[in-house]
Amino acid sequence: MAAALVGGAFLSATLQVLFDRMASQEVVKFIRGRKVPATLLTKLKTWCLTLSKVLNDAEEKEITDTIVKEWLDELKDAVYHAEDLLDEIATEALRCQVEADFGTSTSKVRNFISTSFDRFGRKLESKIQKVLEKLEYLASQTNAIGLRESVEGRSSQRVPTTSLVDPETIIYGRDDDEKAIVNLLLSNDVASNNHSTGVIPIVGMGGVGKTTLARQIYNNQKIIEHFSLKAWVCVSEEFDVRKITKKILEAVSPQKHDHTDFNKIQTELKNYLMGKKCLLILDDVWNENYDDWALLSIPFKYGTSGSRIIVTTRNKSVALIMRPIQIFNLNKLSEEDCWLLFANHAFENGKSNAYPELERIGEEIIKKCDGLPLAAKALGCLLHSKLDVEEWNKILKSEIWSLPKDGGNILPALRLSYNYLPSHLKLCFAYCSNFPKDYLFKKEELVQLWMAEGFLQQHNKNEEMEVIGAEYFLDLVSRSLLQQSNGSKVCFLMHDLVHDLATSISGKFCFRLEEDNTNKIIDKTRHFSYLRSKYDTPEKFDALCKAKNLRTFISLGMKEDDKNWKFYLTKRVPQDLLLKLRFLRVLSLSHYCNLELPESIGDFKHLRYLDVSFTGIERLPKSTCMLLNLQTLNLSGCISLVTLPENMGNLISLRHLHISGTSIKNMPIHMGQLQCLQTLTKFVVGKDTGFRIEELGKLSNLRGVIVISNLQNVINSTNALEAKLKDKEQLKELTLEWDAANGFISQLERYVLNSLNALEAKLNDEELLKELRLGWGAANDIISRSERDVLNNLQPHTSLTKLVIRNYNDTSFPNWVGDGSFSNVTVVHLNSCRNCSSLPSLGQLPSLQDLFVFGFDEVVTVDADFYGSGSYTTTPFQSLKILRFEAMSKWEKWSPYHGEGEDEGGAFSSLQELYLEECPKLSGSLPKHLPSLTKLEIKECEQLETSLPTAPSIRELELRKCNDALLKELPPALHDLAVIGFKNLESLPEGVLDHNHRVQALYIYDFPVLKSLPRGGLSSPTTLKWLGIRNCKEVEFPMYPCYSSLERLTIEDSCNPLKSFPLDIFPKLRFLEIERCSNMEALSVSEGHHLTDLLQLKIKNCPNFVAFPGGGLSAPNLSELQVSNCSRLNSLPENMHTFLPSLRRLDIINCPQIESFPKGGLPSNLVCLGIRDCKKLIYNRMEWALQRLQSLKILAFMNHDRDCWDVESFPEEYLLPTTVKHLCIGGFGNLRTLDNNGFQHLTSLQDLSIIYCPKLKHMPEEGLPVSVSHIQIGECPLLTKRLQRKKGKEWRNIARTPFIKILEPNTLNEANQLSIDGESSGTFVSRFL
Repeated sequence: MAAALVGGAFLSATLQVLFDRMASQEVVKFIRGRKVPATLLTKLKTWCLTLSKVLNDAEEKEITDTIVKEWLDELKDAVYHAEDLLDEIATEALRCQVEADFGTSTSKVRNFISTSFDRFGRKLESKIQKVLEKLEYLASQTNAIGLRESVEGRSSQRVPTTSLVDPETIIYGRDDDEKAIVNLLLSNDVASNNHSTGVIPIVGMGGVGKTTLARQIYNNQKIIEHFSLKAWVCVSEEFDVRKITKKILEAVSPQKHDHTDFNKIQTELKNYLMGKKCLLILDDVWNENYDDWALLSIPFKYGTSGSRIIVTTRNKSVALIMRPIQIFNLNKLSEEDCWLLFANHAFENGKSNAYPELERIGEEIIKKCDGLPLAAKALGCLLHSKLDVEEWNKILKSEIWSLPKDGGNILPALRLSYNYLPSHLKLCFAYCSNFPKDYLFKKEELVQLWMAEGFLQQHNKNEEMEVIGAEYFLDLVSRSLLQQSNGSKVCFLMHDLVHDLATSISGKFCFRLEEDNTNKIIDKTRHFSYLRSKYDTPEKFDALCKAKNLRTFISLGMKEDDKNWKFYLTKRVPQDLLLKLRFLRVLSLSHYCNLELPESIGDFKHLRYLDVSFTGIERLPKSTCMLLNLQTLNLSGCISLVTLPENMGNLISLRHLHISGTSIKNMPIHMGQLQCLQTLTKFVVGKDTGFRIEELGKLSNLRGVIVISNLQNVINSTNALEAKLKDKEQLKELTLEWDAANGFISQLERYVLNSLNALEAKLNDEELLKELRLGWGAANDIISRSERDVLNNLQPHTSLTKLVIRNYNDTSFPNWVGDGSFSNVTVVHLNSCRNCSSLPSLGQLPSLQDLFVFGFDEVVTVDADFYGSGSYTTTPFQSLKILRFEAMSKWEKWSPYHGEGEDEGGAFSSLQELYLEECPKLSGSLPKHLPSLTKLEIKECEQLETSLPTAPSIRELELRKCNDALLKELPPALHDLAVIGFKNLESLPEGVLDHNHRVQALYIYDFPVLKSLPRGGLSSPTTLKWLGIRNCKEVEFPMYPCYSSLERLTIEDSCNPLKSFPLDIFPKLRFLEIERCSNMEALSVSEGHHLTDLLQLKIKNCPNFVAFPGGGLSAPNLSELQVSNCSRLNSLPENMHTFLPSLRRLDIINCPQIESFPKGGLPSNLVCLGIRDCKKLIYNRMEWALQRLQSLKILAFMNHDRDCWDVESFPEEYLLPTTVKHLCIGGFGNLRTLDNNGFQHLTSLQDLSIIYCPKLKHMPEEGLPVSVSHIQIGECPLLTKRLQRKKGKEWRNIARTPFIKILEPNTLNEANQLSIDGESSGTFVSRFL
């Protein structure tokens, strides 16, 4: 009843949760038990129902009426308070359940929880009364602000679309789309699901140009000539079959139709369409009701075969109910086409050449449009004929909702998609604004967050919340509000403008911390997120004191940053700030290497989602087991975590436990008590009761991925059967793992047998030897038989998709491994099964795509058994795409598959990648016919002399330490070729670069006697782009035409004859690195030649290198330059300040003859400068004029020669620019003090690293700038001694710095961390050079 009254407004779903909570038996019983008047809950429900009746009206008016917006925000705030209160009541009820279930065994937990909840119970009545007063007040305001009860949908304010094309309109970027759909319309070969009329939906997000494309197609001359009837109907929000049918009839018939009888209308339409080939455009369809569509489409079944209906819709679900002949997904415009569209509306006649500054800003504006033509057109119109740079910058920096007229109707067009969302999806959609633009979502991650926030509505207890959440997620994808990432099948993202929409809707309640917006946090804020920075100091979170009712605290990182950086969080966040946020439901502090959770984490009674993955956490506090509502606990990648708290069984709500990548050695006792558990990524088998493998049998809901390790602890194979893996249908990825020491048994066995063989030659006592052999054999047979039985009883359900087996010690596998009934298995990895003498029969797995076989020491032959047991029922390995054999020390022969027909019976017909590595005895032939193979790697297979497989599609080939015979005939279509370790070859096959090949990347390493590289055919096109030469000392550097298209060139310890490198014969070169070329003296370039493509240049360890090109190196786009260990080089390139305007990084390392920077100084855009062991240059440092470099952020002065910087105080005043953020000082042998005057003006400094300064005693007298957040001090024994007392002047000078790391002398790898707030800052590494 309540749901019907609530309607579809944003708050409706939250109110529905409230109603369900209030009606739950647990809450009702608790209220009665506390003697709280039952009328309070009745009143709460009544006021919520009353207010729910005006929600639709309020949500519609809030867009334009600020008073209604404020009223609605107050209501949301009150509802959130009510929800928190009911959640506390439900948690207390859950606490009682835990006490009842676990009795006296959890007395400590019970005592702790009881104390806290007794206090809560005494205040319960007053808390409910306070919420009621707020709701009553808000209800009294509804008439005054003009809200009315409404359960009807909104009336459309949109102007209907028409088929008319503006003759002056230019359509950009849709020619291919138009051509594809026109061809589909004209084709007679397209099946139409047995109907005469085929449906072609055009699906895409709002504003992507669906209507524009449909209009172009409708007016295409070929279409006009092909169809005898055409009709255009704008459907929009209301899908009234009678009205639409009448519109279609009026469009195709010249007569007037005044009657309203649906039967008559539909019959007339049928008669009019009969025998005619018709094209109907239904624009902007939202209806998902199949019956409505089926009824509408009946008349079209009487038309001539070849009739077509084009439907434009934002929702893929709409398209699917129409049983289309093909769904056409309309993609975004390219950036180039988007610019042309924007420029056409922003500039007169679309000509922007006369306004280069506006052009530059416009290109940035176009990035905001992210391929959406509606946005490009609207923003272009906003800026039409406006030539003021400030006006353009204002548009660039504005959010879409703050632009004039909603950004030219961009937001209203997108908001329509939001309006059509059911209320539960509105919550989920708005929640996505917590994440930054371009953030990649994973479905499971987002669903678990929604679940923690209470957004998932269970209509009955048998529905799993994860399944409901997955449906919500896919619904948002279907509606084009989430889009699949181009780079990943499992990642999704939001279009930038859709993200703007979500942000505008979430308003004050979601806050994403960005550069200067901390003042926007208010007491109503419930969701908080931020992007991690390397050092997150207390000041970053100061504004959170206003938001005491936070439910969400999420630290985020873009994926590329997480891989490359270490992050540090001030201890004040977990130990102080978070303790004030007692309503948290979601807490994510992942990727902080210094994180420690507070002992009071158990006080977070609302917490449902805790993510501390990839942190340096070493233990979980015991109180973690008091988080009775906890659903998700993510500990993935916590490599220092060894144990879990022993009372984990108390977490009766836990559904997802992620512990892969941890060092956990033992599971907590009685994991089987966690009956809700669905995700358990790792289970370590123990020997004792409560820790054994049969605990898994009690977890009937397990799904997803699991690694079961330490299987050597399963002594009795019947225990393995009790794990009931065969019953776990939702378990998709399974790893079975014995301890690595298990492989040692097989090695020991071989050692013993070899020893017995040796004894046999020395002893005459045959009876003794016989007894020894029998005894050892019997013992080993028992171990093997036990493992075989264990593995046999661990047979999973046939729904499995991935199987990994490691360190299995038997000689053969049970029959289920490779059985064809496992039809869903796509990945099999068999690792270090060193005692197995044969491979399992895997060829009959019909879906197998990825097979990795590693460390099968006893396999000699891969034969017919590998392809399938007994007679083959299907062609083996028909789906296999990746096959890898590695570390097969005894493997000698790979027998081909002898099936019916030619080409080896079609085995491996789909194979795309083949890897053979460390198979030293493999000889004979490889599978010959591999038609799909694109990548082949053969490494350290010295006995393999066969020709390479017949595979015309091979694009990548790597041959490392192989027989020379493999180079005789190379595949014709190669793009990438790497040949490594052919020690006797003096030349490569001449045909590698001839006209028959299209090699783009060539890597030649470790050819000690190689004399020359291939010249290539004189008529061959120049396709080679990457060339790497390493350890080829005798090779002559190539100066041939086939190398003139090189973009990347690396020469390392090679080309001894090379003395001068001619840059201008490589006009497209972008990256050049020359290292250890002992005779190279200079770089040369023709006078006046500009190296416009060169981006990076490194000259390293070239002792005879003396000169850059005379007059300077003109490389306007060069961004990085490094010269290191060039002992004769006496100057940098001339005119750097003008010839290298894009240079951002400069490293000068051990170039002792360089005395000064070139005349004019360094380029003004330089960001990073590193100088090491350049004594003459350092001597003239006061002439560097670094103050003029206002972009300089990173400075590193490092020295191996400690006499290089002969200074006692550093830095001198005004030596360094004020812009420096990161400063590294190292190897100053005589440095005694850090100069106060030199540091005080460094107001941007954040990181300071001081290492290898043995005489340094003093920090700056007045302390470091307040901007400094991190200090590392290492190998500075005198200073360290002063600081370790944690008192005195030197300590006071740095005490306010949040992150301090002091390394003991000679122990740079082991940190003794000190800090004012006790931070443990982990391993800090600064590498500027």
